[in-house]
Amino acid sequence: MRIKHTLGAIYLIAACISCSPQNTAEQQESSEEKQEIAKPKNIILLIGDGMGLSQVSSAYYFQEGKKINFERFPVIGLINTSSAKQKITDSAAGATAFATGKRTYNGAISIDVDSSNIPLIIDDMDNIGKSVGLISTSSITHATPACFYAHADSRKKEELIASQLHHSVVDFFAGGGLNYFTHRTDSANYLDSLIANGFTMDTTALTNNLTFDGSTKYGYLLAGEGMEKAPVRGDFLAQATANALDFLNNDE
Repeated sequence: MRIKHTLGAIYLIAACISCSPQNTAEQQESSEEKQEIAKPKNIILLIGDGMGLSQVSSAYYFQEGKKINFERFPVIGLINTSSAKQKITDSAAGATAFATGKRTYNGAISIDVDSSNIPLIIDDMDNIGKSVGLISTSSITHATPACFYAHADSRKKEELIASQLHHSVVDFFAGGGLNYFTHRTDSANYLDSLIANGFTMDTTALTNNLTFDGSTKYGYLLAGEGMEKAPVRGDFLAQATANALDFLNNDE
């Protein structure tokens, strides 16, 4: 039975656990059991668009006596997502750093500066039996989500990016971008490809309180391109997140 972990879409929450040497084998075994229990079961990665130290700092400066949500985390760290070639980093280079651990040039979708594909963190997760959910308020083919499942030399090649989703290890996804799967310049239909590769697809709405079938994967493409702005799209982000967690928690 596969262990379900979640990867949503700037903070990676993890636990670093250490234990002091024990005098007896029994104590060591007890310590190892406690360590196993304390390990995080799920990892949720949230990426805020255009969100860097300046934006985070402003929340502290102008909190007006209230605690901000960052203060709820026991550990806060930094990751260098700088472009390998440009002084100002774009979403593609930044997301490649998150999704692969390597820096690249602006516009690159999880490929190296020499144009070779970089192994993805979600493939590593799949190799050890974990599952992945991906949610975006943009098109699912947009630079940030794309870096977690595709490879392309340019973020603008959204049709190429779309053509890679059906054979990725993503188990659940929700976002916009339907046009890049169905209204394509090559007349291909990658919505059909998703269905043929085990996805139950919905292009009209998120399903509330759905009992997810563990034998299938789920995908939602709810806009031609990006989702509408927050006031119009309503509770999409909250509902999509709840659905993803419900799906991924199907298996212990």
